[in-house]
Amino acid sequence: MSQQQDLEQDQEIVVSVADGVGRILLNRPKALNALTLDKIRVMDQTLRAWAEDDAVHCVVIEGAGDKAFCAGGDIRKLYDAGNAGDKAFLSAFFGEEYRLNRLIKMFPKPYVALMDGITMGGGVGVSVHGSHRVCSERTVFAMPETGIGMLPDVGGTYFLPRLPGATGMYLALTGARMRAADCLYTGVATHFVPHERHKEVLAALCEAERNATTHEDMQTAVTCVLDMFYEEPGAAPLAVQRDAVKRCFSGGSVEEILKNLQDEGGEWAENTLATLHTKSPTALRVAFRQMQVGAQLDFDRCMQIEYRLSQRLAGSPDFLEGVRAVIIDKDNAPQWNPSTLADVDPAGVDALFAPLPDGDLNLE
Repeated sequence: MSQQQDLEQDQEIVVSVADGVGRILLNRPKALNALTLDKIRVMDQTLRAWAEDDAVHCVVIEGAGDKAFCAGGDIRKLYDAGNAGDKAFLSAFFGEEYRLNRLIKMFPKPYVALMDGITMGGGVGVSVHGSHRVCSERTVFAMPETGIGMLPDVGGTYFLPRLPGATGMYLALTGARMRAADCLYTGVATHFVPHERHKEVLAALCEAERNATTHEDMQTAVTCVLDMFYEEPGAAPLAVQRDAVKRCFSGGSVEEILKNLQDEGGEWAENTLATLHTKSPTALRVAFRQMQVGAQLDFDRCMQIEYRLSQRLAGSPDFLEGVRAVIIDKDNAPQWNPSTLADVDPAGVDALFAPLPDGDLNLE
């Protein structure tokens, strides 16, 4: 093994530039490339530098290993910080992660996310806001936060309500997983390219970007390359269920959604209803309101609201219990408090969305 390979094995994120393409490799395969605060900081600094660097025409981000693009944030670290009441870490992690999400959304050059494998939580935040999102047959996309007493964040307040029909509400509340065809159907992904052709895509991008001079040239070159490799992934299950999703998840409250599912009947509705009954009642109410509010707000305002929620929920009993049940003890039997929707205080939910005493997150 070369000295360079040894170095890359030791780094949790590897950045490089060649032939006009800046490459970011999320390099924690044993941890499913989960985001750490250090990794967030490296990405932020790198992207800010590349935005001003004429030698970088395009950015490609990918995950190491065979399983994941990025399975989320470093939940164990957040759990420990929440347990310890370490507000400084929680503020730094979520604040810097959300600024990175915004940087990606506003990035002036093509940003290509190879969502090859598990793409969840924080991994969604460093992919879905990019200009080009490439899924493969290995893609598994989800926002599963209500299952650990948290909110579907990293920009979910903005992008989820803008998915077709009531799909965003469905994904936010249930944490349902989407494969490639559904990612394309919803617009979460822009292209489907089989995993085995990703190396060819990278080579073609390097070749295409060498002569790009303007931002328009860069965007066009990337789009043309990805269009050239694009394949059809097959029928999208969510497209088949679109009318049912809209009927059930357009309800005016979580209770109405549950009733709609009961009235709908059938295997999909019954399975969905059972899934919702496993989620944190508080998180369901928060996510429901998130989707309603987010549909009316611009991206920056959505991120500020997410920061308010993150600071209040990351140390909450349901988050600590959800992580214990799913990540620590893995018994998948969380004891939510309160345990029913009826016992969730509406005033308490309102308070979660209120401005923080120290002011809102500065996104600049």
